[in-house]
Amino acid sequence: MEKKIVCQNRKARHDYFIDEIYEAGIVLIGPEVKSLREARASLRDSYARVKDGELFLHNMHITPYPFAHHLDLDPTRTRKLLMQKREIKRLTGKTEEKGYSLIPLSIYLLRGIIKVELAVAKGKRKYDKRYVLKEREMKRELDQLKKKDRY
Repeated sequence: MEKKIVCQNRKARHDYFIDEIYEAGIVLIGPEVKSLREARASLRDSYARVKDGELFLHNMHITPYPFAHHLDLDPTRTRKLLMQKREIKRLTGKTEEKGYSLIPLSIYLLRGIIKVELAVAKGKRKYDKRYVLKEREMKRELDQLKKKDRY
């Protein structure tokens, strides 16, 4: 079961604490699938929201497929996500808590089917981001010192 990553939201791991990760299917139209297979998509500023018991992905940009002249699609249209009802209920409960939101982390191909990796995440504050950067820098320096001692 090898998955081919189409696009990732790298900024999400920087801006949010990720609590849980879910996998969802996505409803697409033919030319959108072809564009995704060519990795012509962006998850920047996209988010998911539960509305009337259904899950929707907002602001995901899929570049129009150049050879599909018969369809004029909005690249950032809202797309429906496919999950089981009990998972959607669980997500509804989580996102109603203060500070939590649904963020897409990546889109990938799994056995020819396009999937979206969703995360229940809580936003980081500015001082949280600085603390993480400081920790990473300290770890890097420690690793360099250990490397010098070995040689």
